[in-house]
Amino acid sequence: MTAVQAPFTLFPSHLELHARFPIFPWSWTFCIESRKAGESFLIIGSLIYALSNFSDYQPAASSQLSLSLYNSWILTELQMLIAISLLYIMWTHSTISTGTPTLKHQAFNPISVSMSPSVPRPADGRSLRRNPSWNSSDKSDFAFLWMSVPKNYRDASDDGILTGLLFGPLIGSALLYSSLTQLSSPSPILLPSTWRIEPPAQLSNSKGSYSVLEALVLSRYNLIDLSTLCSSILLFHACTSSWLETRYLKRRDVPEGERGSVPRSEGLRSWYYVLFTVVVSLSSFTTKIVLQKIGCGIWLHITLFEVILGALFYQFTLYICLRLAHRVFTLGELGLVCFGGTTLLMEFVNINISRIWPLTTPFIKTYRLPTPLLIFQMALVAGSLLSGFMLSPILVLSRHIAQRPVRRMRKPKDKLRQRRLLALGFYAGLFLIVVGLIGLWTRWCLGKRDPWLWVIFWLLEGKNKWSRPGLLVYWALLGSLSVAGWTRQLARSKKFRVWNTNGDNLVVPGAVLTTTPQPSTEPTVANSNGNPLPSPPILASGGSLGQILTLRLSHSANASSIAATDLLDAADKHVPTLKLNARRKFFHALAVVMFTPGIAFDPAFTHLCFSAAFALFTFAEYVRYFAIYPFGAIVHLFMNEFLDHKDSGTAILSHFYLLTGCAGSLWLETPSRLLQFTGILVLGIGDALASIVGKRIGLHRWTPTTSKTIEGSLAFTSSIVVCAWILRLFGFVDPFSTKRYLALVSISAVLEAFSDQNDNLTLPLYLWSILVLADA
Repeated sequence: MTAVQAPFTLFPSHLELHARFPIFPWSWTFCIESRKAGESFLIIGSLIYALSNFSDYQPAASSQLSLSLYNSWILTELQMLIAISLLYIMWTHSTISTGTPTLKHQAFNPISVSMSPSVPRPADGRSLRRNPSWNSSDKSDFAFLWMSVPKNYRDASDDGILTGLLFGPLIGSALLYSSLTQLSSPSPILLPSTWRIEPPAQLSNSKGSYSVLEALVLSRYNLIDLSTLCSSILLFHACTSSWLETRYLKRRDVPEGERGSVPRSEGLRSWYYVLFTVVVSLSSFTTKIVLQKIGCGIWLHITLFEVILGALFYQFTLYICLRLAHRVFTLGELGLVCFGGTTLLMEFVNINISRIWPLTTPFIKTYRLPTPLLIFQMALVAGSLLSGFMLSPILVLSRHIAQRPVRRMRKPKDKLRQRRLLALGFYAGLFLIVVGLIGLWTRWCLGKRDPWLWVIFWLLEGKNKWSRPGLLVYWALLGSLSVAGWTRQLARSKKFRVWNTNGDNLVVPGAVLTTTPQPSTEPTVANSNGNPLPSPPILASGGSLGQILTLRLSHSANASSIAATDLLDAADKHVPTLKLNARRKFFHALAVVMFTPGIAFDPAFTHLCFSAAFALFTFAEYVRYFAIYPFGAIVHLFMNEFLDHKDSGTAILSHFYLLTGCAGSLWLETPSRLLQFTGILVLGIGDALASIVGKRIGLHRWTPTTSKTIEGSLAFTSSIVVCAWILRLFGFVDPFSTKRYLALVSISAVLEAFSDQNDNLTLPLYLWSILVLADA
């Protein structure tokens, strides 16, 4: 019997360092997983590189701004954040013990690095989180929000704390450096000539008159202050939560997925979180006052009002996202998403301030150019989230009724009527909010121009009269054909395979399927040959009517499809069924085909359409999650076929991440045409090919704790560089340095291999940031 040879790995699973104190009988041990060490090194190194760019910046003599003092305080602010992040990593992965250090692994080098066991550990965060002995210290290296528990987060091998702490400042630094570069240029370019949009608004009053570019520079200083404020709050949550947990380590009656320091009552958790939020916000407010009194320039560009509003809203979104999107985010993803929501709120508030009280501000403090594109993005993205918040009573009641079994209702026939009434209330309320509240606000911001007419006229102002309508028709055809094709393929393939069960708990957790015959008063459905169709599976006791409705709709759909496709089925008895990875990567390829023409020929129009698509995705998720009649079950069945282990929570966000990753390069608005394609190249080309190549021919893993291979990373890098060159040959991007671009894409490929965060969200933002900082 031959022994199974372990696959080749470039790095060991863990890195361990040991040191003994010279006098005391104590020893210090530092142990960190290689993946986390590599991810931390790349993120911190990128931010340090940004600091070096700021220190070397020389403003132009024609600029009216004196930025040397501003840059020095920004450097200090970011240096302090980096130092505190490093100290946190050292603290959470260090142990001080007496005597000889205990060997945690089978093969161990007492000098510097410990090698992993010969059999690689599965890359599953669930085993790491549930087995604290795998960590190098008695403390868990996972960070948590105040009053949160492990079961609130997505299972992952890494909490992603540095993603939540440093990604916001990294993106803010890239935006600031981009505007500073243009400010020091003799011929600044706000946007490429392909952006067909009216000039950005400019505010001029008694407090000062700044150009559009100078106002943008000052606004992005404010963005960095806001990012470090949010990072400080997130780090304070993690530290205080960890400190409190150490006082309850001796408790042995803690259920799996819970923490000893967190009460079981959801009401108590909420009240404790609210109290903690108020305390943290007031502390941030007091800190700002103290810094201002002593003349310290940290948080110099953020006002007292912005400090208290940003602190309150950031913590509010952290809690709401964690509660509604249960088991969807890691801590790093949660911090990054909530930071994005906070920046959108601050832009919304600052635009309103400049419109209502223009004398109180010398410029429009927005982090992107104040064009109608920004106004429509806030109306669409923020408006869709606001609509859900305002209609939350109807949504929650709809989900509650859909989950309630018929046998527990006094009048079972009233359930369908109640769901129809709630759906009518939702659609009517949504219409009133969109047309009334959001429409009136957009009209006001556009200078009393009707937003609907503005969109119609702007639709005809493209490169030619039919270019933008043609893009809409092109996107509609591709989207319709893709959805229709997948609906047909999935409906037919269900006869030859079992359903995807990754997301079955998204409607109602805990339902059990049984094939036991049950009495039914429904008419028997027959196919075209007259033979009765088999009854759909019935939910056992404890199941919900929402799932019964889902199965009934699926059963009816199968009945109609069988009657319509008997001839096709006779010719095609073996329906080809793609695996889950292939089904998901299909949409990555679809994004390339759909969005590349729009970004190449009309990026401004594509910018607006990305915002509209985000709003449509949000409304579709409302319909699916809250089981809005009659589309909730249909949307859930379709989405359920494309879920992987990262979509095991209540909400489905993969399509949001894919859309945001592709759109982020446009939404951040930089002059470089190459940077606008970053999201498409990373997700549509690089990530898809890396996954396919890594799974098919990948033999050399980066570490034993990951399935990512070196072959996949090479495919990621080479495919992006080749596609960028193809875009250059066709004239869609300006000339660029191939060597520099290759090096930066390679760094992103390594981050993709090491990080356990959702790469659809983090990778495009990371590559875009380092490309901006490197002037690529």
